[in-house]
Amino acid sequence: MANLKEIRSRITSISSTRQITSAMKMVSAAKLRRAQDSITQMRPYANKLKELLENLSESTEGSAEDIYTVEREIENVLIIPITSNRGLAGAFNTNVIKETNRLINETYADRSVTVLAIGKKASDYYRKTEYNIKGTTLPRHMGDIFDNMSFELAADYAQRIMDGFVYKQFDKVELVYNQFVNAASQIVQVEQYLPIVPQAEGKGNKDDKSQIEYIFEPSKEFIIAELIPKSIKIQLYKAILDSNAAEHGARMTAMHKATDNATELIDDLKLVYNKARQASITNEILEIVGGAEALNN
Repeated sequence: MANLKEIRSRITSISSTRQITSAMKMVSAAKLRRAQDSITQMRPYANKLKELLENLSESTEGSAEDIYTVEREIENVLIIPITSNRGLAGAFNTNVIKETNRLINETYADRSVTVLAIGKKASDYYRKTEYNIKGTTLPRHMGDIFDNMSFELAADYAQRIMDGFVYKQFDKVELVYNQFVNAASQIVQVEQYLPIVPQAEGKGNKDDKSQIEYIFEPSKEFIIAELIPKSIKIQLYKAILDSNAAEHGARMTAMHKATDNATELIDDLKLVYNKARQASITNEILEIVGGAEALNN
């Protein structure tokens, strides 16, 4: 059994750790509230805009405006994993990296793959691999967006990715990120970013609104030319907001569990400490009684 000094030292150390995890939990809870508000307000708009453009792009296939919807033979693929800049968030970053590796090794095993990481964790993981970007016009240090969460910065990143697709540097672009569900649940999503895929015919039921003929003012071509670039930029920004909210939720949950585990461990150590202290006192009493008996004899 460990001596009393070692047990006291462990209790003090774990108590300090518990204070840190408890503080991190409260900080993540405060950040989560703001991040959750941002993504819940953005998601309906982004999803509806994407649905509208999928319907429109289907009707303009083959026109000059479909530079972001044309499907080419896939030879070069760009995968964009979105992780966080910091750890201590459970399996948040690991799940995204695992899914990215699955795409590289299975889905695109016979393709040329480039990884453009958003977030320091994914960037550090792929920095020394053969998939790291080399000599391209793609943006670098994209994890900085988490320090300055703005649509303008995300739009700049998206425009450079769109240019790479238009100039046939890549034939397909995939996003891999954690979709925020609630504070305790995040779902890893693989989303085709480019080209935009028109809705499949017969995908919906007979009441599917995609079958409705709309009157567009001005023309469909003008609307697509104006809205498709904006929609693509919004989709990247939405994925970043989703990942940001999911990160804070994952970290809050991880820190909550760590705080609970530290509390349980402290209780167990206190029990061990009390037992050891009682055994020490008992031994001292026995030694005193034994010494007194020896003197009497």
